[in-house]
Amino acid sequence: MQVFEYGARETGHLKRKDKILAAAMDEIGHIHREVTPDLYAALVRQIVAQQISTKGTVTIWNRMICAFGAISQENMDKAPVSAIQQCGMSMRKASYIKDFTRIVLDGELDLQALHAMPDEELCTRLVQIKGIGVWTAEMLMTFSMQRPNVMSWDDMAIHRGLRMLYRHRKITKALFAKYKRRYSPYASVACLYLWEIAGGGCKGLVDPAPMSEARKRAKAGKRGKEAAIRAEDI
Repeated sequence: MQVFEYGARETGHLKRKDKILAAAMDEIGHIHREVTPDLYAALVRQIVAQQISTKGTVTIWNRMICAFGAISQENMDKAPVSAIQQCGMSMRKASYIKDFTRIVLDGELDLQALHAMPDEELCTRLVQIKGIGVWTAEMLMTFSMQRPNVMSWDDMAIHRGLRMLYRHRKITKALFAKYKRRYSPYASVACLYLWEIAGGGCKGLVDPAPMSEARKRAKAGKRGKEAAIRAEDI
C-alpha cells in the first residue's frame, strides 16, 4: 500500500504557522492515508466516491475489483455499463466511467500529460469531461499525484474539520481562503488532519455549526427509540 508522503518539513511549517492545528497534529500523530498512483484507476475511484461515504466507496470498489479484476481502461471498456452499475452505484456514475474510459482509449485525454500541468490548468482540463467536477480533480491531485497545496472548497469534511478545530459556526469563502494561505505551501497535509478531525480524531472537539432541521429530526428520532427501549426495560 502506498501512502501520502510527508515529513518534518511539512509538519514543522504547519505547526509554526498554527498553534491550534499543531496541538491537533500532536494528538493525532502521523497519518497514513492511502494513495492511488495510477491516474486512470484513481479517477474512476473518485467518480465512485462522489457524494457517498468512505465506507460506501470501499465497498463498491472491492465489488468492482472482484467483478472486473484490475481497474484498467481495457477491463472497464469490456464491462457492460449495467455490470458496473450492479456493483452498487447509480447508472449515471456507471455511464460516466464508461464515457471517461472511452475518452482515454481514444486518446482525447493524455493522462500522463496531466503531470506537467499546474493545478489550475489540470483542474480546467478535467472538468471538461462529463462526470468530473472540481472536487474530483482536486481529489486526484491529492490522493494520486500527491500535490502539496490542494484544499478543496467543495469538500464538506474539510469545512467540518475547520469548524471543529477553530470553533466556527460557518466557514465562509473568506475564512477558507485565510486558512489556505496560512497552510500554504502544504495545505494538502493540513487537510489530512482536517479530515481526521472531522471524523472524530481529536477527543472533545465537536461541530459548532447550527443543527439543521434534518439533523434535529434524526436526533429526536434517536432519542425516541432510546426512550422506548428504556420503557421496555422497566
